[in-house]
Amino acid sequence: MARTVSALCKYVDRFPKVRVLVLGDVMVDEYVWGTVSRISPEAPVPVVAVQGETVKVGGAGNVACNIAGLGGQVRLLGVVGNDPPAERLVRELERAGVKGDDLLVDGSRPTTVKSRVVAGSQHVVRFDRESDEPLAAETRRRLLLRIREALPHADVLLISDYAKGVVSRALVAPTLALAKRQGTPVAVDPKVQHLGLFRGVTVVTPNHHEAAAGARILVRTEADLLRAGQVLVRRLEVDAVLITRGEHGMSLFQSAKPAVHIPACAREVYDVTGAGDTVMSALALALAAGASMVEAATLANVAAGIVVGKRGTATVERAELLSALV
Repeated sequence: MARTVSALCKYVDRFPKVRVLVLGDVMVDEYVWGTVSRISPEAPVPVVAVQGETVKVGGAGNVACNIAGLGGQVRLLGVVGNDPPAERLVRELERAGVKGDDLLVDGSRPTTVKSRVVAGSQHVVRFDRESDEPLAAETRRRLLLRIREALPHADVLLISDYAKGVVSRALVAPTLALAKRQGTPVAVDPKVQHLGLFRGVTVVTPNHHEAAAGARILVRTEADLLRAGQVLVRRLEVDAVLITRGEHGMSLFQSAKPAVHIPACAREVYDVTGAGDTVMSALALALAAGASMVEAATLANVAAGIVVGKRGTATVERAELLSALV
């Protein structure tokens, strides 16, 4: 066990040398915090007495912030609107050590904003302002040019798909072809409707609901889960499928290898928002740092255990990860 911990710490020590290119849907996560002491006389809904508000980076932006927090070098590609939320997003990115220079502005669509009202520890409601329409052809062309310029300088490509318009066959196909020519590993957090676009990538990380839907299997038992994981590895022709399973941890599937189940290691689960972003960040960094798929998944699991103990969309620092390992 001591040897395993030592090896994992060695990979974490290499994170500052790893260059990660993050591509995907960036967004703003707004939180309104408060308490509830009464029900509205106007309708049977709680009245939230607001005590504070916070703005955080979400989606692919949160992935980039996690990479920066873990010590990696990160470049973020995405699309925002020409609006105040985009300005707030860039400010928060730069506060986290991530440059917003590569975010393309498209005035025809809004910056995605997810607003949550939280009373105590209770998530009361979420309302979204967004467009999930595919990118305009000119915006997609500009983004592809940026990808072609950036990818040769990356050790790993991470695609964070929230189905908000960035991911499409027209963008993904040439991007993956370029990554393949360069030998760049590709890690993807996919939406079910886009799974087929990522055939042949290094690893995909669906949650258990997405894995069941993608494999078209009703998952009720461990045997069902095993079958779903094996189906996805075979159908997508990927090196690995890492299925995140909440309180049950993660299950790793690789071609011609037995499944590996990694128990959850969170001491206390406060908020799972953005936990998948943390998993992707740690996984991609570890793989690029030389870890095996099992070692990378183990590190990602530890990082997820840290972030779910934090309030709202959050990141993990490299020192926190090292401390959790030892």
